[in-house]
Amino acid sequence: MNLAFHKILKEDFSQALPLIQKLMNNQFTDEVLLGRFNEMFDQNYECFGVYSDEKLIGVFGLWFMTRHYAGRSCEPDHVYIDDHYRNQGIGKKVFDWIYAYAKNKGCETSELNSYVANYPSHKFYLNEGYEIWAHHFVKKL
Repeated sequence: MNLAFHKILKEDFSQALPLIQKLMNNQFTDEVLLGRFNEMFDQNYECFGVYSDEKLIGVFGLWFMTRHYAGRSCEPDHVYIDDHYRNQGIGKKVFDWIYAYAKNKGCETSELNSYVANYPSHKFYLNEGYEIWAHHFVKKL
C-alpha cells in the first residue's frame, strides 16, 4: 500500500474532523473541537493526514517543544488510523515518517501520552522503543 503524508492546514482542518471524532468517540461537539484545534495551530502544533490513493485514512498531530529532561522533543498526538486500515503495518510507517520528520526539525526525542485503557497502543509504543517514564495527571479547573 502506497501511503502519503500531507500537512493539514488550519483552514482545512475540518476534513480531518470526522477521524478525530471517531478517536474521541464523539465526546465533544464539532464546534468545541474546531475551536480547540484552531488554538492548537498557533502553539507549535502541526497536523498531518495519512492518505492511501488520495483517500484520507488517518490523522495525527505533532507538538514541538524543548523539555528540560529530554531536549528538543516531538510529541505525536491523536494518532488515528481508520478501522478498515488497521493491522496492515500502517502505524509503523506513520511512526517511521514521524521520526524522520522530527529529526529533520532538530528533535532529539519523541514522547507521547496514551490512554490508560488503550492496551493495544501500549504494546505498539513499547515495540517502537518508547519507555514509560511517568504518569500523566490531569485536573479540571
